Amino acid sequence: MTFTDFARAAFALLLTLGLIGLAAVALRRYGPDALGRLAIQRKERRLTVVESLVLDPARRLVIVACDGQERLLLLGEGQVVSQIDVRKGRS
Repeated sequence: MTFTDFARAAFALLLTLGLIGLAAVALRRYGPDALGRLAIQRKERRLTVVESLVLDPARRLVIVACDGQERLLLLGEGQVVSQIDVRKGRS
């Protein structure tokens, strides 16, 4: 191995480490959600999760709002176990 081969390998290693460091600094500065901010966003979403409550490791209660209506879903083991309409503003 000649000196030029060694210098070329060392330069390539330094360049690679520099690019990795630059990517880390950019990720810290702009945050992991930078790509999400660059994506075209819709004006308003139709479906939102209002609230979620874990009952046990297999079941969860979720209030989902869609087109102004709220529904209470009981989710369990990959399936919807129960679905109930929820009225807004009731105590």
